[in-house]
Amino acid sequence: MALITLQTEHFRNLAAKPVTFSPAFNLICGANGSGKTSLLEAIGYLGLGRSFRVSRHQAVVQHQQQRFTVFGGLDAGTLNSSLKTIPEADASSYAHRLGISRDVGLKETILRVDGEAVRNLSALARHLPVLVIDPGVFDIVAGGPGKRRQFLDWSVFHVEPSFGGAWQKCQRVISQRNQTLRNGRIDESLMRAWDAQYDLLSNRVTDDRLAAFALFKEAFWLLLGETDATWANQLKMEFYPGWDHAQPLADVLINHRDQERRMGHTLYGPNRADIRLKIQGRPVAEILSRGQQKTLVILMKIAQGMVLRPLGKQVTFLLDDINAELDSRHRQMLAEKLRSLQCQVFISSIEKQTPDTLWPGTTTPDFRMFHVEHGQVTEEH
Repeated sequence: MALITLQTEHFRNLAAKPVTFSPAFNLICGANGSGKTSLLEAIGYLGLGRSFRVSRHQAVVQHQQQRFTVFGGLDAGTLNSSLKTIPEADASSYAHRLGISRDVGLKETILRVDGEAVRNLSALARHLPVLVIDPGVFDIVAGGPGKRRQFLDWSVFHVEPSFGGAWQKCQRVISQRNQTLRNGRIDESLMRAWDAQYDLLSNRVTDDRLAAFALFKEAFWLLLGETDATWANQLKMEFYPGWDHAQPLADVLINHRDQERRMGHTLYGPNRADIRLKIQGRPVAEILSRGQQKTLVILMKIAQGMVLRPLGKQVTFLLDDINAELDSRHRQMLAEKLRSLQCQVFISSIEKQTPDTLWPGTTTPDFRMFHVEHGQVTEEH
């Protein structure tokens, strides 16, 4: 699927008028504060159910407003169509219609797919898989395990439909288990009951993660082999499930009961999972330069898109402030890889991006160009 039409109401400084996009590449320019990142943020809401910039919904609603709305119309995308956009008024031609509305005063969120109310954000996310490359994305390498778990779980969610529900149940059991651990004197019979549920759900979640990680790793090594990165043959990547997988989790929990009781929370299991990236036995963040880390993260993001393509899912990439983060060589490498993936791509920058700078010396893909000023999005011809 590709996002063909976007309309917002009371979202940041964006004007409340529909914008029609290319199912392939969309090049967006504008000064700082013009609204170009807000445009990507609104798109991200339809695929992520949240902002990729801030943690609070209140930050995106316009001043003196209580509610914001984001609506998107999808078509079949470049994987299943001939790159023809649908007329702006022909809403009946959309493959799907997605909507999210948030009342920040009542703390109420309304989600709709094709006009019908849905309960879970996953119903939106399955139709519009969104990947973001912005300044914060490099925490995948330099940040803690939670960033890499989140990175992996995006793939798992789209590869294995039952993962989301199993992981939510697992997190609820972890919360109950932590509460029991903090109660001081532990009721061992109650603890064993939580352990049994935790063990069952943890193994299900871990199996899903292992399967998705295998697909991701295969795509990633294929990409890495096509680069001239000097560090490529030294990189080691492995999935750590959150405990020594040579032992049953149930045994690990029993053997470390005193340790967990002293700490007051669960120390072993899928809540501690990680993708371990090392060179010469050390974390890559300690070895690679900032530029090399950028290359690594870009390849990891592209590999995620490669995993979904055989499943018939087109990823929408949001590349925010690309000129500030990537030099021309990396921008061209990324643009060419995304073209080969047949993704939908939104690229924002302060300086105007032109196809000849992204794809020099070759034919250009289907694209549209936009200028953003004071929240007004105008297509350039």
